[in-house]
Amino acid sequence: MCGIVGLYLKNKGLYANLGKLFKPMLVEMSNRGPDSAGVAIYRNRVENGQTKFSLAHNDQGFSWKTLESNLSTDLSCAASTVRVDSHCILITDKDESVVVPWLLSTFAEVRIVGSGESIEIFKEVGHPESVYDKFELNVASGTHMIGHTRMATESAVTTAGSHPFATGADLCLVHNGSLSNHNQLRERLEREGINFQTENDTEVAGAYMTWKIRSGATLREALEDGIREIDGFYTFCIGTKDGFAVLRDPIACKHAVIAETDDWVAMATEYRAIAHLPGSEESKIWEPKPSTIYVWGEK
Repeated sequence: MCGIVGLYLKNKGLYANLGKLFKPMLVEMSNRGPDSAGVAIYRNRVENGQTKFSLAHNDQGFSWKTLESNLSTDLSCAASTVRVDSHCILITDKDESVVVPWLLSTFAEVRIVGSGESIEIFKEVGHPESVYDKFELNVASGTHMIGHTRMATESAVTTAGSHPFATGADLCLVHNGSLSNHNQLRERLEREGINFQTENDTEVAGAYMTWKIRSGATLREALEDGIREIDGFYTFCIGTKDGFAVLRDPIACKHAVIAETDDWVAMATEYRAIAHLPGSEESKIWEPKPSTIYVWGEK
């Protein structure tokens, strides 16, 4: 039993309040997932030719500036880092296909949590409110966020096992439910060259999306294939560069609700996570249908 939430702002006047609006959504789901929490926020899009990486390290004393300096020297590129507690946001003008192998070989203990033009991912073990405050997200501005509160069922309670899981450039996935064929999918994806950091079934779902998109599928096509090939009970919320997508399994036994106004679109495991939003009492509210893909902000 976990809690998932997503908020996409259509009204630019609300961008400065994104973090403040989102926090009660995540905290309201704490009783569904007190073990750990994580969020993906979309903000501060980098310039053309740059990539933003979300990185994490277990050692609070790790020197991100050393990583920045070594990266700049070894790859002859521009690089900047900003520490955010146990995480770091790295921006560089070197291609991701070069940076990732360098990180894996030079700083193997650093976890690559996400990458893209605007996505930033923060996740940690602990109560959702504490995790949110730890990364100072209450004052964050941006366009949209998705989040997850976890009650572990398939794997250990670790920061690496927390959601969201990156699924490609500016893509990430959170999940409520349980997949029944994740071990078979994991073996298949490993043969395709996908590496895994955890035993988490959600990481398998995320890796499946990564593989499909790398193979040329659009997000919608990857989700359509997922309906046929991912077995289990689930609600997925997928963050994209321009919005988010929601998908429930063919039986749709896992709770989910969507609410929409002229100013925002929100999804949550339970409506109480949405009820505080301005104008929620007049919003259009519905339960997403089984095997139906909902996408907002798609261009």
